[in-house]
Amino acid sequence: MEFHLTTDIFVQQLINALIVGSFYALIALGYSMVYGIIKLLNFAHGDLFMVGAFVGYTVLAKLTGTGESLLGLGLAFLIAMVVTGFLGMGIERIAYRPLLKAPRLSILITAVGMSLVLENTIMAAYGAKPYIMPVTLPTAGFSLLGAKITYAQIGIIAVSALLMVALQLFVHRTIYGKAMRAIAIDPTASSLVGINVTKVISLTFFVGSFLAAAAGMMNASYYGSLTFTMGFIFGMKAFTAAVIGGIGSIRGAMLGGLTLGVLETIGTYQFGGEWKDVFAFFILIALLVVKPTGILGQKATERM
Repeated sequence: MEFHLTTDIFVQQLINALIVGSFYALIALGYSMVYGIIKLLNFAHGDLFMVGAFVGYTVLAKLTGTGESLLGLGLAFLIAMVVTGFLGMGIERIAYRPLLKAPRLSILITAVGMSLVLENTIMAAYGAKPYIMPVTLPTAGFSLLGAKITYAQIGIIAVSALLMVALQLFVHRTIYGKAMRAIAIDPTASSLVGINVTKVISLTFFVGSFLAAAAGMMNASYYGSLTFTMGFIFGMKAFTAAVIGGIGSIRGAMLGGLTLGVLETIGTYQFGGEWKDVFAFFILIALLVVKPTGILGQKATERM
């Protein structure tokens, strides 16, 4: 199969890849943060992406009454992130915290169960039909090397980059970020030097859910629709991105998301949209054969 890629198509596909990769990266950050802190694969995290989209939809449709207003969109964006952040904290407090010292399989099954609870709760509240976002992103833009790029696309990429940079600064420049990194290394020693481990774990769930909701709102606004099942496939893709980058690594989650977005876009362009999901998971399998720890992952040693 020949691969023809003109300059205009290359630029257009690159923008598409950055947008999709940004969504994956923002969700993958939550997977990596939680795994790095308590070694939990939080399979309910993808559904928080979906919940964030529905909270934003509700705000736009019921409260602001001004879907075309940037102020209304910004308000919905903020409320969705904060509400979903607190929901993530609540899930950690009710479902995961009592099981932190239980066998890993118990908490993993609980995470799968929580995913089903979130999906079915949204389905019961909103129904199974897809919803159309009451907001239309502007189509105005500019031409770059023959490709049409909209200001909305640039805005999504910029907001995603800003959130990722803010997280990086938070983790490396604040006392709570240092506490997160300390707990990831040794939670017992961290508690002995005065770190409130429980509080930091809750904060980690808030931040991860906050970022997932941001991705959900941007995704629903960009594609114009949302459904209660949207969190499953995006959650699996984001988990794939986290593993590709190196599960437990924040920079790895960012790199993995963008890498998966680029490779998936190339695969879709070359082989067709019906192969998109197959291509993404094939990349995961191929990488794990070559480098099981992911791109930036490191081998973990078990302490005795």
